[in-house]
Amino acid sequence: MKMKPLGDRVVIKNLEAQETTKGGILLAGSAKEKPVMAEVVAVGPGGNVDGKEVKMYVTVGEKVIYSKYAGTEVKLDGEEYIIVRQSDILAIVE
Repeated sequence: MKMKPLGDRVVIKNLEAQETTKGGILLAGSAKEKPVMAEVVAVGPGGNVDGKEVKMYVTVGEKVIYSKYAGTEVKLDGEEYIIVRQSDILAIVE
C-alpha cells in the first residue's frame, strides 16, 4: 500500500534515535530524545493551498530536519510514518 499526500503535505520516516551518548553510555528508552531527522517518503503536489500558491521544495529520498512535535503519526503495513506540512520542515540535510 502506498500513501499519496495531498496539498503541501509530506510523508516522512524517522531515522533511528541515538541509543548511546558520545561518552558511550547506553540510554534507556525513556531517556532517548525524539528524533528530528527523517527521510522523505512521499511529497504532495503543492499548488493552491488555503488560497496561497505553494511550491514544493523537498523531494523523495532527501533527509530533512523537522519541528520536534509536528505532524501526525501514522502506522501503515507495520511501518511508522509522520505526515507533516512542508512548513514544518526546517532544513534539508545534504
